[in-house]
Amino acid sequence: MSAISFELSAEQEAIRRMVREFAEAEIRPVAAYYDETQEFPHELFAKMGELGLLGILVPPEYGGAGLGYMEFALVVEELARVCPGIALSIAAHNGLCTNHILRFASEELKQRYLPALASGKALGAWALTEPGAGSDAAHLQTTAHRKGDVYILNGSKSFTTHGGVGSIAVVMAVTNPERGKHGISAFVVEKGIPGFTAGKRENKLGMRASDTTTLSFDNVHVPASHLIGAEGDGYRQALEILDGGRISIAALGVGLAQGALDIALRYALERKQFGAPLVEFQAIQMKLARLSMELEAARLLTYRAAWRRQQGLSVRLEAAQAKLFASELAVRAAEEAVQILGGYGYIKDYPAEKLYRDAKLLTIGEGTSEIQRLVIARQLLRTSLHDGLLE
Repeated sequence: MSAISFELSAEQEAIRRMVREFAEAEIRPVAAYYDETQEFPHELFAKMGELGLLGILVPPEYGGAGLGYMEFALVVEELARVCPGIALSIAAHNGLCTNHILRFASEELKQRYLPALASGKALGAWALTEPGAGSDAAHLQTTAHRKGDVYILNGSKSFTTHGGVGSIAVVMAVTNPERGKHGISAFVVEKGIPGFTAGKRENKLGMRASDTTTLSFDNVHVPASHLIGAEGDGYRQALEILDGGRISIAALGVGLAQGALDIALRYALERKQFGAPLVEFQAIQMKLARLSMELEAARLLTYRAAWRRQQGLSVRLEAAQAKLFASELAVRAAEEAVQILGGYGYIKDYPAEKLYRDAKLLTIGEGTSEIQRLVIARQLLRTSLHDGLLE
């Protein structure tokens, strides 16, 4: 186990600098365009694939960058400073679909799918949420019935990132209804299989550069070899994947909040009212000071969770704490940026308006704020019982 350090390594600083330069040069000029049109930025993702940003956690033997969660968090944070929607797609591709295959799939499936995912030749989707099963993920309705050497999938998924543009999906489905959450299994499903279709792209409030659709399964025949792990392991696998995914969402919140603070500070330095820059007014100074303090707290929570994940330690509590604090901070930071910019914060010519819309999803996706509070409370209770504090 490595020692705790509050300084990034030279390699991590180089990664941060590389991603920041790419985001400023390649993404910032077109962020508003993709937000307005909701087109998926295929060209940008091809470039990010060349930089290794689509296989951050994938080992080199499968064509990936072979980096860890600290580097993953840094990449997402830097992208989110400029465009949270694109950062969300990077987080979902790396942390959900690709990571699920990496952590739990057979060697055959890893060899078959990870190189394409890591290079960006394929985009990954991760299908858990359903119309009737969001926070209550244990009660899925999508089924997978085994018949010989195939499973037959029927059902639907909602709010699937890359549901429309992805070519490889990890899908959770019920293989044994009598076992409840222990009867859920995970499968790798390729686009193009008869009966597997994507619905319309959701017209979203924010994160509009990130593709979100429904998925439908109508007697979809999936080879039995595409089962990830054993039957009934899907729910446990999904919880572990969500633990890591929440770290990436926390990093996204940190990046968005940093972007909002940057915008607000720059405007407060330049804008004059009553003969003085806004930044000289105490009310503005108090807003900026609080955001700065809370931003560093969110960053430390996120880096701690990423560090623990990198060491192979449990992060259920730490990831939930980081995700909850950073996501809610992102909403506050974006709102304060709009407030400081005043009327200019309310129009699309200035980026504060986009951040304001983008921020809200972070308190909903990969576990709502309410679910994070439940996770934190339950982990605290378990720890207290284990330590004998409640005897």
